Amino acid sequence: MSCLKCILVMWSSVLSSRSQQSSRAGGLEENPVRERRRLPKLKIPAKIWKNRRQQNHTQAAEDELDCEEALQQEEKEEQLEEVSRRLIIREQQLFTQDSPSEEEEDQLQRDFEDLRQKIWMAVQNTFVSFSASSSCSSSSGELEVLRSAVASIQQQEVQDQHWKGCQEHRVPVWRPQKCLSTHNTLLQNMVESRLMNTAEDDSSGTDGLSSPLKREVCHMGKRVKEDLLTVVRTVKDCYPPQMDILNVYAGLYHQSFSARLTKLAASGPETDDCGYLLFWINHYYPHEILKHEELEGKIKTACLGSLLLQEDLKHLEDQYMTHKEDKVKLWLKTALKQEEENWLSGRTPELIDQYCFSPLAVDVIQVIDSSLTEFSCAIRDKSKAHRITAHLESFLTSYKKCVEEFVKGNNSNVRSVIKAHLVCEEQFRDYITGQTGSLSEEQRSRCLDTLSALKDCGYRCFTCPIHIQLKVCLSQVWTPAWWDGSLPVVDSLLDFLNQQLTDLTDLKPACRQSLLCVLHEDVVLQYVKRMMKTKMKSREQQVGGAQRMIEDNRKISDFFKEEACGESLKLREILCSLAEILRLQDPGSVQLEVVSLARTFPDLSDAHVLALLSLKTSLSAAEVRSVRRSVEENRLLDVSTNQSPPFFSKVKVKWITNKINQMGLKT
Repeated sequence: MSCLKCILVMWSSVLSSRSQQSSRAGGLEENPVRERRRLPKLKIPAKIWKNRRQQNHTQAAEDELDCEEALQQEEKEEQLEEVSRRLIIREQQLFTQDSPSEEEEDQLQRDFEDLRQKIWMAVQNTFVSFSASSSCSSSSGELEVLRSAVASIQQQEVQDQHWKGCQEHRVPVWRPQKCLSTHNTLLQNMVESRLMNTAEDDSSGTDGLSSPLKREVCHMGKRVKEDLLTVVRTVKDCYPPQMDILNVYAGLYHQSFSARLTKLAASGPETDDCGYLLFWINHYYPHEILKHEELEGKIKTACLGSLLLQEDLKHLEDQYMTHKEDKVKLWLKTALKQEEENWLSGRTPELIDQYCFSPLAVDVIQVIDSSLTEFSCAIRDKSKAHRITAHLESFLTSYKKCVEEFVKGNNSNVRSVIKAHLVCEEQFRDYITGQTGSLSEEQRSRCLDTLSALKDCGYRCFTCPIHIQLKVCLSQVWTPAWWDGSLPVVDSLLDFLNQQLTDLTDLKPACRQSLLCVLHEDVVLQYVKRMMKTKMKSREQQVGGAQRMIEDNRKISDFFKEEACGESLKLREILCSLAEILRLQDPGSVQLEVVSLARTFPDLSDAHVLALLSLKTSLSAAEVRSVRRSVEENRLLDVSTNQSPPFFSKVKVKWITNKINQMGLKT
């Protein structure tokens, strides 16, 4: 059809040209109507006539060229699939004769050889024909040539099978041709040649890579990816499905790439090159190439396996991991040493957003995180990440010890340094809590315990001076002056705290809130301890003390609530419950309130219950035993479901044991 179209176009051009020539030669005389009307003859400049003739000739030449290209394309197609078919027919006719002509046989053999050369040329040009620089028209034509070449290979394979059972003296000397086997060998040579030529190419796209090994691996890897994508996008359609040409190419590229990487791995690469090799072997090749969106599910990756043998891969990974561990360990040790030298030199931390800040945690987290990211791309066994995180765990232990030693010294910058490192503790805690894959549960637990000890050490720098004054102030609670309201114990305590907290303005707000929660708990603890050691005898003392507790609790809670302490609600609930136990006089009501307190705070022990009940002088020994039994019977079986933080376990009541023996209250 394409040839016919070209012929029609050419004839149209020729006829058009003849019509113009006829018009110019005869003028208007051939048209009697125009002759009668005697219309004036138009004078067209010679230059315009010349341009028109040139345009007509150019158009005719282009049409003729298109026709020739179409004819050449048809000849190419005919020279492959159709010529193959005709040669097979000639072969059949020739060898069914009793005495075939030697001259015809020699000519036929030469024709078959010529056909094979054209087939191999079409296959050899596979990636040249379908490169990105090829035009659509040329690629389409070469696509048909390759498809025809593949069809010819199949025809020749069938003909090989046809002659397989015949007697040798009746079989052509060129049979079997084994075109498919030759085709596969040709593909293998093509793949090896393309990878070798690419590996030696230093001209494109790898200027940022620091070593010849990296550039070579990158070139080869990119070639594998580009060629496999070309196969799946274009080449695959030229082959029948049963040939599974994509997996044929994938296997050949895998084999050649693997052979070259094995040699590179055996050459003793530098540590940096070793990591780059592992990146390609364990990450980029299996994930970014074989699992490319256009290739995933089409390549039989299970049949390919790893690019390196297990023993070679293990050797590379061990070399990489040892170097990475040493590097991380050295960096963390150096970072902590420099930070400690800054403390001891008397330097104060920089202020960022008006609070003290140290870059130590950010730097350490960045080193660990980047190492783990690199590790995840270089090492197959993700459980080996503990070899990196183990150095984070060791660093935190050393970090805590350094801070504790620094706090013991008499340094003028200790408070500002601790403020900065409370921020570091918070950053480390957020990072470790969010690490779900790299840290084992045991590692995470140990790291968080170390950070808690670090935080407690920092808090003690601020709370210890306050704690001394706190005990002095609260020693006046439960005295007659406190009962009758003449001694504003809590008011004086809160004024003192307010003065102390002015020194915390340059502490990060989140850390300041956390510290105030600890301070709030400390105030309530001291208050409760003082309460449990009080001796009350009359109902009036119990009721009056309960009322005073409620007022004190409101003042304390309001103070810390203004400071945005998140734990104030639970702590307020404790003092309210204790005040209610003091106020109630009915044994049944007391029992219900104590049971409720024990269910809300499971760390309320039997000793604590006895200490509380000892304040209720109106209860008999039998009523005390009944309350204790009820508490034990109604405790929550699954303590883990309770969200209340431990409180009563911090209230030491060892003194109550002697009191139990004296009162004969054993159950």
